[in-house]
Amino acid sequence: MENIPNVLATRYASKSMKAVWSAEGRIALERNYWIAVLRAQKDLGLDIPQEAIDAYERVKDTINLDSINEREAITRHDVKARIEEFCDLAGHEHIHKGLTSRDLTENVEQLQIIQALEVVRTKAVAALLKLAERAEQWKELVITARTHNVPAQPTTFGKRLAMFGEDLLCAVRELDRIIDNYPVRGLKGPVGTQMDLLTLFGGDAAKVAALEERILDHLGVGAALDTVGQVYPRGLDFEVVSVFVRLASGPSSFAKTLRIMAGHELASEGFAKGQVGSSAMPHKMNSRSCERLNGFAVILKGYLTMAGELAGDQWNEGDVSCSVVRRVFLPDSFFAIDGLIDTFLTILNQMEVYPAVIDQENQRYGPFLATTTVLMEAVKAGAGREEAHEAIKEHAVQTVRDLRSGEITSNDLVERLAGDARLGLSLEQLSEMMGRAQAMTGLAATQVDKFCATVREESQNFPAAADYTPGAIL
Repeated sequence: MENIPNVLATRYASKSMKAVWSAEGRIALERNYWIAVLRAQKDLGLDIPQEAIDAYERVKDTINLDSINEREAITRHDVKARIEEFCDLAGHEHIHKGLTSRDLTENVEQLQIIQALEVVRTKAVAALLKLAERAEQWKELVITARTHNVPAQPTTFGKRLAMFGEDLLCAVRELDRIIDNYPVRGLKGPVGTQMDLLTLFGGDAAKVAALEERILDHLGVGAALDTVGQVYPRGLDFEVVSVFVRLASGPSSFAKTLRIMAGHELASEGFAKGQVGSSAMPHKMNSRSCERLNGFAVILKGYLTMAGELAGDQWNEGDVSCSVVRRVFLPDSFFAIDGLIDTFLTILNQMEVYPAVIDQENQRYGPFLATTTVLMEAVKAGAGREEAHEAIKEHAVQTVRDLRSGEITSNDLVERLAGDARLGLSLEQLSEMMGRAQAMTGLAATQVDKFCATVREESQNFPAAADYTPGAIL
């Protein structure tokens, strides 16, 4: 039968992320885990021959998925199949003493989660650094800002990037918190009482605790759940996928905005040599990477729903209705956020802005964007606030209509306002304040500087991020 690939893994995920979640990678983690338990049990007095441990070590990298799958077809139990395979290879039967399947799978899955979260954090910090670089590059480039997608006031392109960057920065801080406080299940037995391990060690609770501590060291974590049952709380999975949705938020808003700007030829994600935008329309230069990024955000929200269905739905201990869902959303949510961040970095590396088109838009909308300044100056000159507001609105709305209908080809709002006695402002006064207002972007540049400084300071804790460059994306 033909193998049907996981599209998220094969098409979008990086090698580093696939290595964590591949079947071979998982089995390698499990076998190292079993050996770590064996070593600890031997050190704590169990009768385990050193030659058995050495034998397991020699064959731990001999991974035959077909053989394991054949065993599972008979046992109908994935862990039992992997135990039998490893023991037959080693010629001994010493692994898995005192353990239940969840003592293996829960801890190994959580180790995969921790390792994969570290991959995500490195890439997310790399994206922050690139955002800071681009925001600094364009912090003085004035653009027409929009609210409700309608021209509002001047801002800068760098400020707009920093806005999305701060969203991502907040998410990265939340990711840090999760990684730093993530608790694993530990060795607890079938229902969490550690009874089998206690029996194995002749009732010596201190040795049971020492064994678990050794395994926490092997996993590289400092926290374990104390009173957990067969499975760790699935709310932890929900928390992990939640932070992925949070991490996707800033980049997704950025991508949506860049798609809109591309439609007006203000900026684009770039267009590689040889790239084709449409099979039918040769001129098309679609924002396909931004569109992909927005698609990943939708996928993550779907997986969050799946994770939410399991959180708070654990009866007694654990069951397969839980594991069958987690086999899908857990690795795939990592593949999706991995592909999203690599796509985001690629866009940031290749994107372009078009100052000439931006200036044309500023000239078209600039007088409208300065109307709040005109209103304040008219009030200062003695006009009533509401009367001045009405006068400016009448002229602004009519100017927009005339531009749209083709009655005029350039914005003449200044002349119209100068001719209205209700405002009491001359053409010279209005021209001066319009020019001044259109160049005013408030504290945009200062905010960009603050964002960039914060990102660079916090990224010092993750030096690998500064050197990270995504591979080529499809």
